[in-house]
Amino acid sequence: MPLPPPDVPREHIHSRNITLRGYRRTDGLYDIEGRLQDLRPMEVKMPRGMLPAGEPIHDMWLRLTIDLQGHIVAAVASTDASPFGASCASINPDYGKLVGVRIGPGFRAKVRSLFGGLAGCTHLTELLMTMGTAAIQSLAGHVPEPEDVRPFSLDGCHALDSSGPVVKEFHPRWYRPKDGAA
Repeated sequence: MPLPPPDVPREHIHSRNITLRGYRRTDGLYDIEGRLQDLRPMEVKMPRGMLPAGEPIHDMWLRLTIDLQGHIVAAVASTDASPFGASCASINPDYGKLVGVRIGPGFRAKVRSLFGGLAGCTHLTELLMTMGTAAIQSLAGHVPEPEDVRPFSLDGCHALDSSGPVVKEFHPRWYRPKDGAA
């Protein structure tokens, strides 16, 4: 269901589009590709000159290659458009530091420690933060979960509260009623 209509007239001034895609490779690995684009529907003054309406302010890509356990085995970043050209793109190779990182609990904290502040690009890092859940979704159904291992997604959001009805129905082994509840 879409949002209700706004109560007051408004003008569209900015769009950020994030696209994430997961691919199963023939070598048994998975590629997760992300793209972040910032666009304006009007001409805008940028440090590199006037940017025509609809041309991207930012157009950045990131590909993570992961194994079945979510370990990143390769990472590559690309910048097609940015406010400061080559200066912005010069950080791209640093995203290779992701090799060896596992997507799962603690992933966002690890990303912040590697690429926070001056150590990364705000836009590539934001894109990277969204890619963790896309990787997990891409692996879902391809990786058998042992019954004796608690799914790491439990207690990761309100729907997967260990004491809630979803866990009681779909993961009864890991259901933990609140005090006084049956």
